[in-house]
Amino acid sequence: MSHSYELQVIDPATEEVIATVPGATVEDVDAAVVRATKAQAAWAGLAPGDRARGLRRFAAVVDEHIEELARLEVREAGHVIGNARWEAGNVRDLLDFAAGGVERLSGRQIPVPGGLDVTFLEPLGVVGVIAPWNFPMPIAAWGTAPALAAGNAVILKPAETTPLTALRIAELALEAGLPEHLFQVLPGAGDIAGNALVEHPGVAKIVFTGSTGVGKQIMAKCADRVKRLTLELGGKSPNIVFADADIEAAAAAAPMSFLDNSGQDCCARTRILVQRTMYDRFLELLVPAIESVVVGDPADEKTRMGPLISRAQLERVRSYVTDDLTVIRGKAPEGPGFWFPPTLVTGVSPDAPVAVEEVFGPVAVVLPFEDEADAVRLANATEYGLSGSIWTRDVGRAVRVSRGVAAGNLSVNSHSSVRHWTPFGGYKQSGLGRELGPDALTAFTETKNVFISTEA
Repeated sequence: MSHSYELQVIDPATEEVIATVPGATVEDVDAAVVRATKAQAAWAGLAPGDRARGLRRFAAVVDEHIEELARLEVREAGHVIGNARWEAGNVRDLLDFAAGGVERLSGRQIPVPGGLDVTFLEPLGVVGVIAPWNFPMPIAAWGTAPALAAGNAVILKPAETTPLTALRIAELALEAGLPEHLFQVLPGAGDIAGNALVEHPGVAKIVFTGSTGVGKQIMAKCADRVKRLTLELGGKSPNIVFADADIEAAAAAAPMSFLDNSGQDCCARTRILVQRTMYDRFLELLVPAIESVVVGDPADEKTRMGPLISRAQLERVRSYVTDDLTVIRGKAPEGPGFWFPPTLVTGVSPDAPVAVEEVFGPVAVVLPFEDEADAVRLANATEYGLSGSIWTRDVGRAVRVSRGVAAGNLSVNSHSSVRHWTPFGGYKQSGLGRELGPDALTAFTETKNVFISTEA
């Protein structure tokens, strides 16, 4: 029998406790799986068009509450208000996109001698989604929307620090008319509620976004039951700037490529690799751009960067920026709140901890490279391979370097990583599987092959 407990939700900009939420126990997870299993059978039995209409209604209700959800995100996660509005809108967009796939989730007819061969894409059953605190709304929806569209039930465990938007979205699902217990949210500790979801025999698949260390633990536990699994883990993404690039544009775009969401982004371009012949000029342009970033109250429309999520995260980021490093800092508020200034580290070895480990804060290293081969070698000198950017005017170079960098999501002359209609995921220790894109729904199905003999 597990004991009841509570989660405190803290505003990272003020350090005030804004809510207290009951934490799910092992027994709560077990009961939720029983309810979800029953709801899933009824949901999967509906006509595809009816499931699609249900998800579109869900999207429409979310759309009516975007400002409310955004304000909640500002309070619990410290996201700047503009980003929070985009995140709430992304939940709506993901639901609409997934709804469009329900009636297109078709199998195939494969030519065979002596009969007819067809494939069916069947739902898995109950899917457990374990969402992170850095983008609580969108990443929860990355797993939830396509899983529901494919005919599954979903149990979402939000991060301990950011459960409020998830709980509200679950209320909106019921308001939109989705069947009761089809989409359940269970806030709770990772080692209690999260672990119970991972180990539960009634949960067919786990979708986890978080640290590589925790992802490895979940992967090991899923192995015991050969449980389906999608992992979206860490990153240490390169921003490669060649001497032939539009240097002014590259320098202007670089700050928010690693300062967005206070650097708490697995796609953050935290390794800025600059061709040596243009290194000094690039820094001349980059430093004032970093220093001009407005850090402060996330509810203020003019703020570009807010606080880190927690005291623990603040201490983690501080531990990487040691006194022996050469740093260039922007400004950040003092007093209450988990504030850390925009920070550039120069003159550091490419294998220094701050240059190879995921800091998950507003810190980037700037490293010189010699030529194209050196750029690719440096870009790949990490255990991660999630995203990255390449700045060059040479189309051939853009293609060669894109093919050479071992990462799942690359941008040329931009820092775009994620669109809900294109696939997303990582190489190496950045993850397993792909989310989003045209094949999102199929990741939540099993392929069944059926042969029907036509021989008399």
